Amino acid sequence: MSATSPSFLPSSSVLETIEMIQRYRLDIRTVTMGVNLLPCVRATSEATCRAVYDTVTERARDLVPVARGIERELGIPIANKRVSVTPVSLVASAVPGCDPVDIARALDRAAAEIGVDFIGGYSALVDKGGTDSDRRLIRSIPEALSETSVVCSSVNIGSSRAGINMNAVREMGRIVRGCAEATADRGSIAAAKLVVFCNAVGDNPFMAGAFHGVEEPDCVINVGVSGPGVVDRAVAAMGGDATLNEIAEEIKKAAFKITRTGQLVGTMAAERLGIPFGIVDLSLAPTAEMGDSVAHILEHMGLEQVGTHGTTAALALLNDAVKKGGMMACSRVGGLSGSFIPVSEDAGMIDAVRAGNLTVDKLEAMTAICSVGLDMIAVPGDTPASVISGMIADEAAIGMMNHKTTAVRVIPAIGCSVGDDVDFGGLLGHAPVMPVHTVDNSGFIGRGGFIPAPVHGFRN
Repeated sequence: MSATSPSFLPSSSVLETIEMIQRYRLDIRTVTMGVNLLPCVRATSEATCRAVYDTVTERARDLVPVARGIERELGIPIANKRVSVTPVSLVASAVPGCDPVDIARALDRAAAEIGVDFIGGYSALVDKGGTDSDRRLIRSIPEALSETSVVCSSVNIGSSRAGINMNAVREMGRIVRGCAEATADRGSIAAAKLVVFCNAVGDNPFMAGAFHGVEEPDCVINVGVSGPGVVDRAVAAMGGDATLNEIAEEIKKAAFKITRTGQLVGTMAAERLGIPFGIVDLSLAPTAEMGDSVAHILEHMGLEQVGTHGTTAALALLNDAVKKGGMMACSRVGGLSGSFIPVSEDAGMIDAVRAGNLTVDKLEAMTAICSVGLDMIAVPGDTPASVISGMIADEAAIGMMNHKTTAVRVIPAIGCSVGDDVDFGGLLGHAPVMPVHTVDNSGFIGRGGFIPAPVHGFRN
């Protein structure tokens, strides 16, 4: 029997999946097509941009229609259809005099033509140092993101093998502020389309950090699943007498069903598009809608509100159980995989921030064991670049020392102060502006240089 038919799932699982869709907000968060742009290099910038546009529109022309067809056929919502491309700094580096912003504009036009929600890969990988092309791209990020609608950007500034490039960290604090200032009249939205990574991966289907890694095939389909509402319902139904190991088992079962559905959708999409199926990212990705919150799962484990003592332990249980259940359900697991904790995209997180129970410091502690890092956090508009750089450095240190991906996506909300609310629209949600430490750290950030990789980073 074909693995691309709905009968790939047992009939009982199909019925359970229908219930999860209808009652508990199960969806496929994203179907993302990765596209290799290295063959687009031409002798001139104009010809290269034309080739970029043509390649993306040709490769991904059927992505949205195919995804919508699968939605109708299976009755499973696919929230976003996206494209990721080869880091643009690599493409621009091979073209004399190329302005990377021109490539960003070409990507934006291509995304509009094929109808995708986001296109990612305006990226540079500088964990061990940057080329001239990398530096040009980084300096251009505020311009590129403010002048385009759906282009997303990421910069990898550290890794467990190379250490942390503090010169890049210092610069990225300025760039984040530059993005916010360039779109101050639009809620500083450009900063919400920029992620700064340590240990970035090339098969991540989620935005804003997705790019198409050089180790990937020319074209590939990666799927990001969701389902916090399904897991929340499963945990809540167990009541107050269940032990934590019993809760872990129930989460594993729910994650298995969610991931099985993601593999089905990804396999069908890849077959119909005639390209390889890559991975399923097992991450629980919340939204700001009620019933779709990671925070509420932790609260149903017995926390009165997320942020109190015990929150990090509860998140560790959740993250591990999601991965164990998902890995049993899927032939190829990748991306980030685990639990996202974006403040603006999680109703429970928003409530905890407003109540004063969830702070940036507690979120930083939680990122030691979750999938990403400080994600979609609005901070005061006058936050200095050095403070943002310090937040990036702290998260990079957690990722480097623990051999995991960490990231920072903070939004200095220009003109706003603590307690104000910033609305980003759509899946990006809205966020209360959170306080940050104001004690000066510029002497440390200003030193530049590199933080060496830990000794356990050398495993050969």
